[in-house]
Amino acid sequence: MGASAIPVVAFTILWGIVVFLGVALPLFVPKGPNRGILQVLLILTGFTSWLFWLCCYMAQMNPLIGPKLDNVTILIMAREWGNRII
Repeated sequence: MGASAIPVVAFTILWGIVVFLGVALPLFVPKGPNRGILQVLLILTGFTSWLFWLCCYMAQMNPLIGPKLDNVTILIMAREWGNRII
């Protein structure tokens, strides 16, 4: 399973817009004590959301799969752990 560039570019643009709005919109708001907090909040929200999405997307490229056991190993484990085998 390979990566496709289209979703990566699309979501990077989407979250880039959120980061841009975090910088641009507060510039039009009158100066106040919470202006910097609002900018940092929107920038961090955009960046961390993009980073979370990117990690989840990349994790699907090489999923973690459980160990592959032989049937004999599974039967021995079931017997030792007290499971009934049908």
